[in-house]
Amino acid sequence: MRYTSHELFVGALENATNCTSDTGEQEIWPKFMLMVLLQGAQRFVIDGVDFRLDAGRGDACAPLVFLLNVARHGKLRFLDDSDVPLRKVMISAPLPWLERQFETQDGMRASALRGFFREHLAHFSFEPGQHILQLAHKIMYPPPALEGELSALYLKAQALDIMWQSCLTMVAEREGRRQAPALMSLRHYERIRDFIMANLDRELTIDLIAREAGSSASTVQRRFKEHFGTTVFDFIRRERLEAARAALASDGIPVSHAAHLAGYNNISSFTTAFRKAYGVTPKRVRV
Repeated sequence: MRYTSHELFVGALENATNCTSDTGEQEIWPKFMLMVLLQGAQRFVIDGVDFRLDAGRGDACAPLVFLLNVARHGKLRFLDDSDVPLRKVMISAPLPWLERQFETQDGMRASALRGFFREHLAHFSFEPGQHILQLAHKIMYPPPALEGELSALYLKAQALDIMWQSCLTMVAEREGRRQAPALMSLRHYERIRDFIMANLDRELTIDLIAREAGSSASTVQRRFKEHFGTTVFDFIRRERLEAARAALASDGIPVSHAAHLAGYNNISSFTTAFRKAYGVTPKRVRV
């Protein structure tokens, strides 16, 4: 995707030790930057402020999400002082683009974000949950069958999901006890959703999920649907189906294996559910 100062940029980098071989000073324009660093270290200096990020390597990896706001034109310089191959997703939103998104938005959450976007070199980092890691993986390894405009739309959809999840985390932590109860509940159920996604290969019962949530089964079912617009078990079915689709598209696994991955004992039932969800049969997606 072409990198301009007017559009949302979504990209990924793998196996290089730095974003660029140019360690000289570069111009940087006003923008909101988001990085999902899955492996490796990054060091860069903007307007004299030194930023150091490190997600480790191999089995010792500790992925992190880093948000940075560049409120005015400045000078950027990358420092290449790591030999660990990078794996990262990069999202960049020019501030005028963000301002257009907020033109019709009111309320506490947007105001908290505006405060972050007004501050030059405001930054925030956190350890991502399973949902953000899955979205980052989709950006790094998009379905090979997607091309052109469809590919661009796919990448932007994942990027926007990462952006709102990350901004929610930042606002929740900055607001602390002052945040609205609804926002606190949403953060809680985001963690429950991460638990579900990290355990899709297990037998997930509503009692198990309720224990993880520290709530009753009926409360979890009601609140989950309020926040995400779907029932707990419809969400589980959808995510297992998506895991099967991704494995078909990227790894070319047999349809029978994909059916098992999605939790179906019958290939015919799996094919019917797959076609309903994606409009094509599993064989059409398989590489």
